[in-house]
Amino acid sequence: MGAQISRNTILDDSLNQEEPRKYKGAFALLTSLFFMWGFITVVNDPLISAFRKIFELNAFHASLVQFAFFIAFFVISLIYFLASSSRGEDPINRIGYKKGMSISLGVCSLGCFSFYPAALAESYPLFLLSLFILASGITLLQICANPYAAIMGSKETASSRLNLAQGFNSLGTTIAPLAASLLIFKVFTDGTEPTLEAISSTYLITGSLFLILSFVVWLANMPSYTNNEKVEGGLGVLKFPQLKWGIGAIFFYVGGEVAIGSFMMPYMEDVFGFEPAKAGAYLAFYWGGAMIGRLLGAVSFNKKMPDNKKYPLMAIISVAVFSFIYMVTGLELGDDGTISFVGLEMSEVSLYMLFLGLNFIGFYIGKSNAAQTLTIFSVAVIVLLLMGVFGGTGKIALWSLLSIGLFNSIMWSNIFTLAIKDLGVYTSQGSSLLVMAIVGGAFIPVLHGQMIDLIGIQMSFLTPIVCYAYILFYGLKGHKTIH
Repeated sequence: MGAQISRNTILDDSLNQEEPRKYKGAFALLTSLFFMWGFITVVNDPLISAFRKIFELNAFHASLVQFAFFIAFFVISLIYFLASSSRGEDPINRIGYKKGMSISLGVCSLGCFSFYPAALAESYPLFLLSLFILASGITLLQICANPYAAIMGSKETASSRLNLAQGFNSLGTTIAPLAASLLIFKVFTDGTEPTLEAISSTYLITGSLFLILSFVVWLANMPSYTNNEKVEGGLGVLKFPQLKWGIGAIFFYVGGEVAIGSFMMPYMEDVFGFEPAKAGAYLAFYWGGAMIGRLLGAVSFNKKMPDNKKYPLMAIISVAVFSFIYMVTGLELGDDGTISFVGLEMSEVSLYMLFLGLNFIGFYIGKSNAAQTLTIFSVAVIVLLLMGVFGGTGKIALWSLLSIGLFNSIMWSNIFTLAIKDLGVYTSQGSSLLVMAIVGGAFIPVLHGQMIDLIGIQMSFLTPIVCYAYILFYGLKGHKTIH
């Protein structure tokens, strides 16, 4: 039912100024998709903690949850790339982004529903297969939705728009550890230990939401951007250096972010003795930091907004979203089913507030420049990892690692927009390669898991430093286009 619009036309600057006003409702619906895939991706973190207990897994075998999930990004994106390069026609360009997103959501629901037979069979491999199916849908959704958000308006505000959409993605990743931990470890569990029934019930709920969204998108009045130009066969898209280096940057960014998030709960449980539900609440600060940073990035990279309005608005957003995270993480479900608020002491979160201030300063120094901000934030994450590793069992180590999310925030959107800049007809094909690089989330956590078994969980957080060193290179040099 959406309007069929050629992307050749939509990229005209005069029309780009009209589309955001005309399709505000469509963009709002798009942000809900970003929310859902953020939510379901981070459910993997408490899922790892639950599987470790149910199947008595070591760190390496538990990390196969992320491997099964993120290897799908590589497999599905590779198939997509080969299909588009061999035929000279991009599948998404042919059917339209709108239909592509609806079909992708349907695949997501299938993956979630398949958790039910896996629970009946009490089979860890079947759960891994279900995760692969689910992630296949997320892969297709990202191939459609990321460029869709980028082209839904002027090129000058593409990074700002994608940061805004990613902000809602981070809202999902913030709520997911709390919601999933409560559902898996308390609501659907009779005793004190997680059960397979609790896991399958949680995924049946999310599967139903995906299915509803699939129908909503299919029926919604959203522009079905298409492109009538032919894509050259072969590997012509790889002639763009910003894309080639960007593929590596996405690989290491996703790998580093997922590895840190995957083992933050075991880190808090083993080093600080946290209960799983409490660790899940603290984990919300890690993923919530990404939400804060992405919303700040949406404002910071809006070059049409004057500085005298931009920075006060960013300060208000910082305080408001931090307050939201603080309130949400303070909610506690009692054994009798009642919900109470037990907020952390302000002295407990003062370090996080300090890093939040440094995050704001980083945006100011970055001066709305995607590459420059990426460079600054990469350095910040490396320093925070070192503090987390060598900070012992003090609060500085814990909050340094939890604060990394603040600086991870804009990395995806900045890398993505820098990598697809000036690709033209190759934009969707380049997007599929960038989504393929999300496979970093399969390999880096497995490597991290092996390092935990070898050198212990705290020292293992040295592993992601390599990832951010590469991103630092991309921000300094790798993003530059052909002149």
